Amino acid sequence: MLQKIDILNLKLENGKHKSSIPLYYQYFGQPIGNAPVVVVNHALTGNSNVTGENGWWNDLIGENKTIDTNHFTILAFNIPGNGYDGKLKNLISDYHDYTLRDMAKIFWKGLDFLQISNVFAVIGGSLGGAIAWEMTILEPNKIQNLIPIATDWKATDWVIANVLIQDQILNNSDDPIADARLHAMLLYRTPKSINLRFQREKTNEVFQIENWLINHGIKLKNRFQLSSYKLMNHLLKTIDITYKRKDFLALVNEIRSNIHIVSVDTDYFFIADENRKTYQLLKRTKENVFYHEIVSIHGHDAFLIEFKQLAQILEPIFNKQKLQNYVNA
Repeated sequence: MLQKIDILNLKLENGKHKSSIPLYYQYFGQPIGNAPVVVVNHALTGNSNVTGENGWWNDLIGENKTIDTNHFTILAFNIPGNGYDGKLKNLISDYHDYTLRDMAKIFWKGLDFLQISNVFAVIGGSLGGAIAWEMTILEPNKIQNLIPIATDWKATDWVIANVLIQDQILNNSDDPIADARLHAMLLYRTPKSINLRFQREKTNEVFQIENWLINHGIKLKNRFQLSSYKLMNHLLKTIDITYKRKDFLALVNEIRSNIHIVSVDTDYFFIADENRKTYQLLKRTKENVFYHEIVSIHGHDAFLIEFKQLAQILEPIFNKQKLQNYVNA
């Protein structure tokens, strides 16, 4: 069930003030306060419905699954402005005013409202994983396990460049959501994945790859607001835990969390090489940092496809035996 918290008197990173921002969330599994809390952050076009009917991570979250709702409280916030509340008045038009850090602060305010001061894990893929990085830097002593998947702690030039292309399409196309999605889907997959799947086949003289892309554009247009897409795309450009702070290593050495970096070997958006560099840097000074890599032909979207591999990576972290000594403060 979708619930709401009103976040009051928020100061954004750019200095502007917001008197009230609605934060919508869902929780699954055990009641809040009765079990270790797992915060699941959604990706660009995702939402808080992570498990159950139409849950986008049903393969990993649920009864007797890798993240077991019999033993955890699963909490998922909607990024404000993503439109999942179904009320057009809660959309954000001044999207350039917001940063990923603002969203991470809002999530922490939501946790404070719910009287959750200690989190077993914060996990997320893509944009959601970047929010997980930021949440951990904001509160370095409150998260036991940081699990960023198919993401990075900063936006590379490659990411920034593609955000610009998406923003140009969204602001100049006659069919902005559909057209932007055509471009985005090719960032989320790989040539090998596309070629193997479609093999130049046609239906009624139209290439199946063309139909596939057009259908993805139509589906997103039918369930996503333009202002939401603009905001989510913009937030990708603002990923940077070091912005106006110390250098990366000094920052991360302050956090107590176990860090489980999960990459996709063929990710064309948040490339694996960047995460390998991060791991190599961190392991010089931290013992509780781990690197995992999903092997897939599917590229960035593998974190939504290769569930068996991801489950194998996550199982030791969420193993119920490890929870015996955990106390939810």
